[in-house]
Amino acid sequence: MLSWRRNSLKSKKILITGGAGFIGSHLCHYLLDKHHHVICLDNLISGQRILVDKLKSNEKFSFIEGDITQGLPDLDVDEIYNLACPASPRDYQSNPIETIKTNVVGMANILDFAHKKKVRVLQASTSEVYGDPEVHPQTETYWGRVNPIGLRSCYDEGKRSAETLCSDYYRSFRLDVKIARIFNTYGPHMRKDDGRVVSNFINQALSGESMTLYGEGLQTRSFCYIDDLVQGLVQLMESSVDVSPVNLGNPQEVSMKDLAHLIKKMTGSISEIIHESLPADDPVRRCPDITRAKELLSWEPKVSLEEGIAKTIAYFKTI
Repeated sequence: MLSWRRNSLKSKKILITGGAGFIGSHLCHYLLDKHHHVICLDNLISGQRILVDKLKSNEKFSFIEGDITQGLPDLDVDEIYNLACPASPRDYQSNPIETIKTNVVGMANILDFAHKKKVRVLQASTSEVYGDPEVHPQTETYWGRVNPIGLRSCYDEGKRSAETLCSDYYRSFRLDVKIARIFNTYGPHMRKDDGRVVSNFINQALSGESMTLYGEGLQTRSFCYIDDLVQGLVQLMESSVDVSPVNLGNPQEVSMKDLAHLIKKMTGSISEIIHESLPADDPVRRCPDITRAKELLSWEPKVSLEEGIAKTIAYFKTI
């Protein structure tokens, strides 16, 4: 087993691109709590300024409004977490060209910067690289089944291309780069209007609106609570794992129908559950095999779906 603890007690200067987003803002909080210096760079297309403003009182935090497709400022940092990309279908389908440029041009800019500065990079990839998979659960060796010209391809193929760039920089320059394939993640700091299923269901349930299921609601996902995911990202960054991707997600598979009923019950909602047609290219099943994460990082999720949903409902009641 490889140890993941590398300089875990040393204070570092860490750049988080996309740090004003859902996952990025939690990562900023976590690393600041560990007494690191954090620089957040975000163009705020899908990030939330309010999440950044809450951190400005910390003297170890700084924010730069910028776009990685335009290059990176000349900073001295020890590590880079790249989370810069719209992650919800609503966001990336409304900005498809910006999305694929972020994944390709932006990724190349980060890797060039990291090669020049000789710093480690963690790329936040996604389970979407598996597309609508024919293999269950999905292992990192599965190449996926992705529609390269579909409505989701700006994100799916963009992330696949970013993984290619990471692998080529590793092979060409031995750049120290990690790839995390992130499965569905949820929790506080999600935007109410981000279009993801957890936020949709909770908002619909709390407001008494109809809760929308697509198709029969039998399609499945696996949901990882944000605290577990952030811990996995940090452990991967601090590990000696090479560029080979690592799945980070919760292997507990749940149908959309069961999720809707769970949220309706936990909110005490009177909302009606209705059915609409399936969106194009919507995967039928999605569930990670996390054997590599367990073996190489000693990581697995700890927060149950019920516990995480309860915390997320409590948050949405405050916004």
